[in-house]
Amino acid sequence: MTTTVAAPATATPAAKAKVRRGWTQHGLLFVGPFLLIYLAFLVWPTILGFQMSLSSVNIAGGNNHFIGFDNYAEAFADPRMWRSLWNTLVFTVLSTIPLVLLGLVLALLVHNVRFVQWLWRLSFFGPFLLPSAVIAILWLQMIYPPDYGLLNGTLGTDLLWLGDPSTAMWSVVLTTVWWTVGFNFLLYLAALQSIPAHLYEAAAIDGASSWDKLRSITLPLLRRTTVLIVVLQLVASLKVFDQIYLMTGGGPQDATRPIIEYAYDVGFTGYRIGYASAVSYILFVLIVIVSLAQLRLFRKREEVAS
Repeated sequence: MTTTVAAPATATPAAKAKVRRGWTQHGLLFVGPFLLIYLAFLVWPTILGFQMSLSSVNIAGGNNHFIGFDNYAEAFADPRMWRSLWNTLVFTVLSTIPLVLLGLVLALLVHNVRFVQWLWRLSFFGPFLLPSAVIAILWLQMIYPPDYGLLNGTLGTDLLWLGDPSTAMWSVVLTTVWWTVGFNFLLYLAALQSIPAHLYEAAAIDGASSWDKLRSITLPLLRRTTVLIVVLQLVASLKVFDQIYLMTGGGPQDATRPIIEYAYDVGFTGYRIGYASAVSYILFVLIVIVSLAQLRLFRKREEVAS
């Protein structure tokens, strides 16, 4: 096997170009398998899905033909689509804020507690490893039942947590926070452990309090991790489906139905795959816009801070 090495500084331009071509060929050899998988399972389905959104595809049969942007026009005029989109945005706001803040607080607590730290890490991260079906059954059978549920028994109430439109979304959010906060917690904990200890030692010599260390050292050095967590959490919340579908089925009275479940219903219950694809691409564009806006906002804050 031949090995490509860097050309010496005195090499001719032709020799340098030959070395660069060698590196390019070796690089393509390594990334080639990934590119094939990426094109086959992400790029091509994305293109095919957009093509379907411009047609009248129906899995029940019928005439399949190109209809342009009629599916998108129908979606924007559909009140049920707007209701499901609103539910998705409400869930995103209600879940993202506590998931980010609580993940940070738990990471700070565990980072500063040295006693059986591994047990605390396992306790907070453990629920995240459970499948959504297990989480749904656990909360449906043990936490939320009105007669014998743990939540009503603790509070001394008899509320229908998942059966009342005014509390159903809050109940799903509570379950989601308990289930997924461990991922953000682990990211924050890893970032905290990478902060050099000598920074805190120098601050202590200067007489800085614990609050001063948190405000001047910890939080600024966690800024990049926070950006990553916020973007990942927003995308994950906007794509919510599993726990809502398993716990409420979008009810009661469509109070918790997210836009992905609406696309699923019109596509696989109403058999209108073309229209469901259009609804999905509306969500796709929304996710791209939110992600880019968040990255741009945090980048501006970093430029101002620097």
